[in-house]
Amino acid sequence: MRPATPVTFVATQHPEESMFRSNRRILELQQVTLVILTLMMAPLSLSQAQDRGTPYGEWRYQSADSWGTRYSPVDQIDSSNFGNLEVAWTWQANNFGPEVDYQMKSTPTYVDGILYTVAGQRRTVVAIDPNTGETLWTYREPNTIRWERSMRQNYGKGVAYGERDGRGVIYYTSPAFFLHAIDAETGQHIEDFGAPVAIDGFPQTGVVDLLPDLLRNWGPWEAWDQPYNPDYGIPRELGFITASSPPIVVNGTVVIGNSAEQGYNQTRVENVPGDILAYDASNGDFKWKFHVIPRPGEFGHDTWENDAWQYTGDVSSWAPMSADRERGIVYIPTNPPTIDYFGGFRPGDNLFGTSVIALDVTTGERVWHFQTVHNDQWNYDIPNVPIITDLQVDGRGIPAVIQTTKTGLIFAFDRETGEPIWPIEERPVEQTVVPGNWTAATQPFPTRPEPMEPLGLPESDIIDFTPELRSEAMGIVSRYNVGGAFLPRLYGDHSTGFEDNIRCYGGLNITNPATLDPTTGILYVASARRCGGGMVIPGIEADDPEAMATTGTTLSQWVAGPGGGMGTIQGLPLHKPPYSRLSAFDMNTGERLWWVPVGDTPQTVLDHPALEGLDLSKTGSGASSIQMVAGDLLYATEGSSGPAVLNAYDKLTGEHVGEIEIPSPGQYGMMTYMHEGNQFVVLQVGRPGRLVALSLPQ
Repeated sequence: MRPATPVTFVATQHPEESMFRSNRRILELQQVTLVILTLMMAPLSLSQAQDRGTPYGEWRYQSADSWGTRYSPVDQIDSSNFGNLEVAWTWQANNFGPEVDYQMKSTPTYVDGILYTVAGQRRTVVAIDPNTGETLWTYREPNTIRWERSMRQNYGKGVAYGERDGRGVIYYTSPAFFLHAIDAETGQHIEDFGAPVAIDGFPQTGVVDLLPDLLRNWGPWEAWDQPYNPDYGIPRELGFITASSPPIVVNGTVVIGNSAEQGYNQTRVENVPGDILAYDASNGDFKWKFHVIPRPGEFGHDTWENDAWQYTGDVSSWAPMSADRERGIVYIPTNPPTIDYFGGFRPGDNLFGTSVIALDVTTGERVWHFQTVHNDQWNYDIPNVPIITDLQVDGRGIPAVIQTTKTGLIFAFDRETGEPIWPIEERPVEQTVVPGNWTAATQPFPTRPEPMEPLGLPESDIIDFTPELRSEAMGIVSRYNVGGAFLPRLYGDHSTGFEDNIRCYGGLNITNPATLDPTTGILYVASARRCGGGMVIPGIEADDPEAMATTGTTLSQWVAGPGGGMGTIQGLPLHKPPYSRLSAFDMNTGERLWWVPVGDTPQTVLDHPALEGLDLSKTGSGASSIQMVAGDLLYATEGSSGPAVLNAYDKLTGEHVGEIEIPSPGQYGMMTYMHEGNQFVVLQVGRPGRLVALSLPQ
């Protein structure tokens, strides 16, 4: 990456307006300097005083700590020596399954001198020597039809750690939806935990089959007239469920999330609800279940019309969870209900779809919730862990939880009460014209912070490098109905007068999670503005009865059809730069402090003859970075399809500290730890999937 001065601005100034204006530079630097001095002179924050569950130098959770911050105080690597980092070891993760795995989606944990993670399509559990990368032990679950049916086999993302009688235990959920408890030192399953599984090859202890507890008292299963088959799992007619993130261990309780077939691939309306399960960490006994689709008499049941609660499902927690151990609260991010882009068979807001749910970890009772999308039919599932921190807002200490989203909206709540830190407005949104569909009249919009990227595409944001380019771009945009994140999809025979509905927004996904420094309250997010559309098509045109992933019996009237967009103009994006950026938000004030472009300007833009002589230094490449905060540095890659480099920035100012080459582009995550007096940074890289550990020369 070319070193670029961070773009900074005052609170009332739109970031794009200031991008190429140097006459405000002095004022902007003064503004940020005051913010930085305030942060540096602030008293010891509550975040520093509280226990986030990770001792110094360790990384005990998938997202570093129970708060989900992706932050470490370890600072042996700093601005003076970052450029000296070199590869210490490489661990191959690509051969743990029947096919080569070209991605590495799992972030390791580091506990008591050992690294733990999962790898490959088998989601094999591994222990790794943190100094050399040597494999210490592995566990591979026996093959089952349930594993063969899983559509998220290599999505494990990591493991959970707990202790029983002072003995370290690794907990993980498999693609076949079993919970395993494994001795962290030996790799053997824990005695007197769970129950025997009636499948050849499974250990006699240390395993819980999660399906019986999930299915118990669920109407469609109770009405099913065939015996339970532990090898096959849920009958296809009823649905399927798997897991795509590790459980979380909180105060002696193992909380289990889950996931289903991606909604844009679903064609039938029946599915199993992704209820949240909890087990005793010492013996695997079932503790509680939270119904993500409320049943009669439960809070939120009235948000399901047409009796859809009886037969449809999903609303799973496919992203990682977080927890406030002191308060005994676990925070659950959820998915939309079954079927993306069509909600006509399930009218209503559909709680607890696409929501943040705070649950009492002892009882499973709802403490509070907030739904970030009503009747979600856009695939706007919450992809990132709810991040816990303590803030100082207008002189008042607030225990907070921050939820980042695919839409780029950032929600901030009091984590005890669920009250928004800043007002969240319900605003009217455009309604569907698809026959038989139903869309919510309003959607929630935080008033602070501003979105990661602007919503919609106003004329002021359309490309204006030259008058000719702008005129041509305006002509293209005029053919479409362009708006924000909540424009519904159209269908082939619509009569709107436009070619398509185009949604413009920019957020993050599981592939580029946010990080937050709990000592300052600064949130770091990578984002890129996207404008896309697409149609729905009749369900019968997409349904494949023979596909293993097809579940249910009733065809949806409409399902996801081909995607769409407005294209480019002479190979250039229709909107102004930046094409991608990494931003710092002070969550104590809700202000964006600064941003830096992610990656270099695309060569197609640099070589465009109409742009000769223009300043193109801060456009970004369009890729999304992976980031982590450790010590005084913000580490960031340049996207899974970008150059194989790792950058470091001053975490307060955004000033570029340095760049080093790495073996392959980073993807999904990174982590750091101290081992025997040396700090290591471990990157997840792809093609093929590997872990690459960096350290200073030893």
